Amino acid sequence: MKIALAHDYLNQFGGAERVLKVLCELFPDAPIYTLFYDRDAIGDIFAGHEIRTSFLQKVPGVKKYHRFFPLLMPLAIEQFDFSDFDIVLSVAASFAKGIITKPTTCHVCYCLTPPRFLWDSSQKFVEDFGYPGFIKKLLPPSVSYLRVWDREASLRVDEFVAISDFVKDRVKKYYLQNAEVIYPPVDISQFNVSHNHNGYFLMVGRLVAYKKFDLAIRAFNKLGLPLKIAGTGVEMNSLKKMAGFNIEFLDCVGDEKLAELYSGARALIFPQEEDFGIVPLEAMASGKPVIAYRGGGALETVADGQTGIFFDQQGPDFLIEAIRRFENMHFGPKLCRAQAEKFSTEIFKKNILNFLDSKF
Repeated sequence: MKIALAHDYLNQFGGAERVLKVLCELFPDAPIYTLFYDRDAIGDIFAGHEIRTSFLQKVPGVKKYHRFFPLLMPLAIEQFDFSDFDIVLSVAASFAKGIITKPTTCHVCYCLTPPRFLWDSSQKFVEDFGYPGFIKKLLPPSVSYLRVWDREASLRVDEFVAISDFVKDRVKKYYLQNAEVIYPPVDISQFNVSHNHNGYFLMVGRLVAYKKFDLAIRAFNKLGLPLKIAGTGVEMNSLKKMAGFNIEFLDCVGDEKLAELYSGARALIFPQEEDFGIVPLEAMASGKPVIAYRGGGALETVADGQTGIFFDQQGPDFLIEAIRRFENMHFGPKLCRAQAEKFSTEIFKKNILNFLDSKF
C-alpha cells in the first residue's frame, strides 16, 4: 500500500510539524507534499525525507511573508498529482485538505482545526496579524472566497480525524462532516518529574495576540509574583513594555532549557483557547499543574482539581482568583505525569495504525 503525506507548508517547527515528524517515522517511505519548504527555518528535522513542493516554492518572499499569498494557495495545493498512491494522509489547519485525489485514492485528513482566520471572527484575526491598511480593505472579499473554497475542499476528504473533541465539533459545524478523535503526540520522554519548584510561574509559546500573554502580564503585575515567559513573536515589544519587574522574558529556548524551566516552575499559566494545546501536557509530564482558561482542548487534557484548575473568563481578575485558589491546593507530581502519559507518542502511533487498519 503506497502512502503519501500532505502538509500546509513547512516554514516553522510547531505542533503541526511535530505531528508530521511522527508520521514520517511511521511511514518513512512516504513523500511529503507541501506548498513550500524553508529548510533554514525548519533545520534538519526532515532531512533525508523526500519533500515535493508547489510552484509557490519559487515565489520571492513567500517563505517569510506567506500570509500575503492566501489566494494562490488553493490553486497551488490542487496541482499535486497523487495518482500513484493508495492513501494520502494530510495534516491540515488550512489548505492541505484541498488536495485532489482520484476515486481509487483515499484521502484521510488529520484536521488540526478548520481555519480560524476564515471561520472564527475573521476580522479579529486580520487585526491580530497586523496587515497594512490597504490590504485590510481587500480582505473581506478574499476571505469570502477562501471560506467557500475551504468548505468545498472539505468535501474532497474521505475520512476526517480530529485532534480533539473540540475540533471534532468544529469539523461538524463548519464542514458538516463526522470525525474520529486521535489526540496528537506529545514527546514526554524529554521531561522528568520534579517534586520541587523555584517559586516562579511559567508561560510558554509564540507571543501572538490570541495566546493572551497580555492577560497574564496584567494579572502578575497586580500580584507581584514571579513569572517567566519563554517564547518569541510579534507581540514581544509591546508585552515587554507593559510587564513589571517581576516578569522575565527568556526569548526562544532549546529543548533542554525548556525541560529545566518546567521542572523549576510552580505551575504553568495557560490563558488561551487552543484546539488542543501541547504545552499543558509538557508541564504535566514534568509533574507540574496547570492554571488554564476553561475552554478548548485544555478541558480534555487537564483534570480539574487533580492536575490543574480552571478560570471561567479571560480577564486578569479571573486569573488572579484562580492563582489564589491554587496557592491553597496540592497537586501530586506523579498524578500530573500519569495524565500526560495518556497522550504519548507511542499511543498516537498505535491509534493511527489502528485507524488505518480499521478503514483499509
